[in-house]
Amino acid sequence: MKIGVWLDKEKAHIVCLHDGVADFKTVLSNVENFKIHGGAGTKFKGGPQDVVQDSKYLEREKHQIKAYFKDLATEIKDAEAIVLFGPAETGFKFHKELSNNYKELESKVTEVIKADSMTNNQVIAWVKTYFN
Repeated sequence: MKIGVWLDKEKAHIVCLHDGVADFKTVLSNVENFKIHGGAGTKFKGGPQDVVQDSKYLEREKHQIKAYFKDLATEIKDAEAIVLFGPAETGFKFHKELSNNYKELESKVTEVIKADSMTNNQVIAWVKTYFN
């Protein structure tokens, strides 16, 4: 079975090809979008200021992404060949996670490609074209 995974931080679209038939599945990441709000503080120089705990949010996001990647690895464990594609850096981060913790899956990754956002049908067509 050949698998194409379009992924970003919010979701992954997984296309499984076997005998020319495409199965399509979406896995949501559950990574929160952190909106860090600074407090009111004062307009006076040297007045009290709110401290925003960036590291706490980043740490929680890191754990959520790790859980998301674990779910993805479980979904694609039966693959013979895998192509990862999508916008931003998420595909490359997932590939790195595979090489660190899922060696048997990482060896099946043929390529990691930057690609724009796509509709579900475009994702399916892209994967079919890639493997043909």
